[in-house]
Amino acid sequence: MTGPENPRDGEPHPLRRATDRLPGRPGAAPAAVTTASLVVTIRPGDRDPDWLLARLPGAVREVVLVGGGAGGAGRAAPDGVRVRRLGPWDTGRGEVPHAGLLAATGDHLVLMGADGSMSPQEIPHYLHYLESGFDFVKGSRFIAGGDPADYPLVRRLGHRALLRLARQLYGQRLTDLWYGFCAFRREFVGLLDLRPDGVELGAELVTHALHYGLRIAEVPSLELPRHQGPSASRTLRDGGRILGTLIEERPHTMLQRMRPAVRLRAG
Repeated sequence: MTGPENPRDGEPHPLRRATDRLPGRPGAAPAAVTTASLVVTIRPGDRDPDWLLARLPGAVREVVLVGGGAGGAGRAAPDGVRVRRLGPWDTGRGEVPHAGLLAATGDHLVLMGADGSMSPQEIPHYLHYLESGFDFVKGSRFIAGGDPADYPLVRRLGHRALLRLARQLYGQRLTDLWYGFCAFRREFVGLLDLRPDGVELGAELVTHALHYGLRIAEVPSLELPRHQGPSASRTLRDGGRILGTLIEERPHTMLQRMRPAVRLRAG
């Protein structure tokens, strides 16, 4: 789809859609203000979300809390920020808080957890890329500026194997497949085809974004020490879910992309 013209050179911007907000120009009418909703998943044992609400950037005008108890969370939110709580969240049904994403009303949706490993101060970086024309922005702990807090060897090796498979299946060179800190335009919620069926968070969203050709950007994310470290059983469970999702959602052009690699090895 052709985007609006670049005010500097009169040519279409390669990443903007016709409905995107243009940068401001002297004497031009004020651009429409985009809003952002933050959807926060609260698992058993996670920190009280008030620590997160007290650190919200100004761009976030709505917070949807999924899971946790029915306490008084929201008292630490800045003025003008609407806080809603959905729950209790049945963690046995999967990692994706579908109800929270569907209930959010902002133009841009940001998804993160409340375990202390993701910083809300990084949210403006995600929104910057959305406002610059990308459709789906995901955090990466493995590019310059990012860093994983705790990544055991078994989990690291499994992640590398899945990344290699994803590159063969989808023709994309992503660096972090299952990190759950991401943001996307609300208009693509239906296209991402969220399902409450136990599919792992990052794998479902990322593979659907790849499958439907959304413009994806990765931004560096510094993972902080979490309060609940991943267990070996969770590593195996996450890896199995991601593998199943990658194979199930693979595009029909998969074989065409894999043939050159097979011929190269045979030669």
